[in-house]
Amino acid sequence: MPQKVTVTVIKADVGGYVGHSSVHPRLIDKARETLDKRGSNLLIDSYVATVGDDINLIMTHRNGVDCPAIHELAWDTFLACTAVAKELKLYGAGQDLLSDAFSGNVKGMGPGVAEMEFVERQAEPIIVFMADKTEPGAWNYPLYKMFADPFTTIGLVIDPKMHSGFKFEVHDLIGHKKVVFGCPEEVYDMLVFIGAPGRYCIKSVYSKTLGEICATSTTQRLNLMAGRYIGKDDPSMIVRCQSGMPAVGEALEAFANPHLVAGWMRGSNNGPLMPVAMEDATPTRFDGPPRAVALGFQLCNGNLVGPRDMFADKSFDKARQIANDIAQYIRGLGPFEPGRLPLDEMEYTTLPDVMKRLADRFEDVD
Repeated sequence: MPQKVTVTVIKADVGGYVGHSSVHPRLIDKARETLDKRGSNLLIDSYVATVGDDINLIMTHRNGVDCPAIHELAWDTFLACTAVAKELKLYGAGQDLLSDAFSGNVKGMGPGVAEMEFVERQAEPIIVFMADKTEPGAWNYPLYKMFADPFTTIGLVIDPKMHSGFKFEVHDLIGHKKVVFGCPEEVYDMLVFIGAPGRYCIKSVYSKTLGEICATSTTQRLNLMAGRYIGKDDPSMIVRCQSGMPAVGEALEAFANPHLVAGWMRGSNNGPLMPVAMEDATPTRFDGPPRAVALGFQLCNGNLVGPRDMFADKSFDKARQIANDIAQYIRGLGPFEPGRLPLDEMEYTTLPDVMKRLADRFEDVD
């Protein structure tokens, strides 16, 4: 029986350079050093990537999802990076690490986790998407476009392996529940929920025909875990491509029309998700606008051949211009909605502290 490979992406913000804009090179070096040294007997391969002030540990191994040893390796790597961040007095050093001790799994401890296990195909292209200055629901729109929209993915119409559609596992991040929708037959039902990305997020997508996982994402909400504002969640996701799944170009096409996402400055504003090359994944304007990067790999016996910087393609220049135009417009709204998020989405920002101070000044209306 063919041996399965596990692709694990675990991300965290352990210190920004300068402010929230980037990751200091010493943190990247420390992450690589720690993975190479402590992961030599655990991992097949690894790659350290960054977007904005977030570090993403991309790892392949044979240990399955939720492996304590893999999660502990990631935790120790982030701790080692945090020590360097504190030495350099970087902003928010260790902010995504909500505990002092590892407890067997990083879920619920701050870092975001996306993992999938599968039998590697004859050709196995994957794309690791990473975002900064936004929340997990930012992936709802592109995942819908990739796996349910024939105007984006023509394979849904002409590929017999895709024509039956896909299953979407949707998580309610507030109610801590999940539901699976079969598409296309339940696509309208699903849109009721995934159109509210602040609460409902697509966790994973499965092929009906192949019976395999196709995509998975991080769905951790830091503010809900901590009970206070400590930054946005800056999600990541893994997407398998080709042979009954969206082609590489179809998966990327989902980002050609920048959509509005929550986050940006202080996690309190709406802004366009701009697809950018890795060298441009350093948001500075109003700490943004939100960014998405895409690293493409070919898996070869579990090894990560790559990456290719998929959004470095000049054909995304128009999308970037549209994102900048949207950013210019929506910034002009300042503290007025929809520039600023609605009050019910700002419960875990610093705004409630201001409102509490003014509460006694409100009087009943006659």
